[in-house]
Amino acid sequence: MKKEIYITDYNCVTPLGFNVETNWNALLEGQTGVALHKIIKDQNAFYASMIDSEKLNKEFSENFKNQDFTRLEKMLLLSLKPLMERHHITAETAFILSTTKGNISLLKNQTALPESVYLSTLAQKIADFFGFKSKAIVVSNACVSGVMAIAVAKNMIRAGKYKDAFVIAGDELSEFVISGFNSFQAIGTGPCKPYDKNRNGINIGEAAAAVYITSAPSENEKFRFKVLGDSAINDANHISGPSRTGDGLYESIRNAMTEAQVSAEQIDFISAHGTATLYNDEMEAIAFNRMKLQNAPLNSMKGYYGHCLGASGLLESIISMEGALHNMLIPSKNFEETGVSQPLNIIQANRPAAVRYILKTASGFGGCNAAIVLEKC
Repeated sequence: MKKEIYITDYNCVTPLGFNVETNWNALLEGQTGVALHKIIKDQNAFYASMIDSEKLNKEFSENFKNQDFTRLEKMLLLSLKPLMERHHITAETAFILSTTKGNISLLKNQTALPESVYLSTLAQKIADFFGFKSKAIVVSNACVSGVMAIAVAKNMIRAGKYKDAFVIAGDELSEFVISGFNSFQAIGTGPCKPYDKNRNGINIGEAAAAVYITSAPSENEKFRFKVLGDSAINDANHISGPSRTGDGLYESIRNAMTEAQVSAEQIDFISAHGTATLYNDEMEAIAFNRMKLQNAPLNSMKGYYGHCLGASGLLESIISMEGALHNMLIPSKNFEETGVSQPLNIIQANRPAAVRYILKTASGFGGCNAAIVLEKC
């Protein structure tokens, strides 16, 4: 019999708030973090979802005495602190960081490579601050990193490598990231519109998120979600373009649902990737239909948070679980008219629903795709 793995605690730091409750209330009211921001000097403003730096610094100062941290590190520390106060670290506790770019903004105007720009250094710095006894683990696989980090924790615990794990994820807005996506002509001219006929690109976002995963939840846990199944498949289609047939995502979903022993009819909600680019959303629609999931209620959170890169999969998993606890499905913001060739049951208004099984998916550059199945206990 396989060891059961649970998510029993979580937190997040986003433009909509510095805890899950604040974020959830903002989402219920339809608020969004996406707005025009001047990010690159001598270039026009971009629509993006950005945390107010003044509010971030104030919140950090109220929680931490040591101020010698980068902006991203402050986000990560704030997201993890509440979990550290509620759970005990042992030598068998894993620390896993999901990020795509880490402290890449430190490279600006540098002639030498700062030590803090290495992802392993960033991860170990956060782990050391909280006193983790195990070596920090980094998951950095483009935009599927957040979903894969949950899978890595689940599989390591199940294999007996660790007894529990803290998984954190974070990425921040930077000139590097904005310039990169802009070079692909992938950034939308307005607030992004996942799956909509008039979608024309993404909004970049920033956030930090944290979850606690264990095989032995205590009796006083407020909630439990089993991580039933996971899979990550690389279809090697293109350096940045998704497979037109959705092969990698389809295989990821199929494998995750097979391990979870859950059928398409049992999936109560899909938290999709939904970047609002022409090819990604079309590919997802094809993959979901190949899996007979076209009737499952679905949303993308990108209209609220933008695309938070390495944080997106973990943040969106947290919001999905919070929705399941409240028996409420949140609409896919900015969606008006279907713009994909295959039918999808896209949520268009706050909808009460009994949610037991959640499918979370993600796709990213390099042909990577990932999926996990969660069960509310």
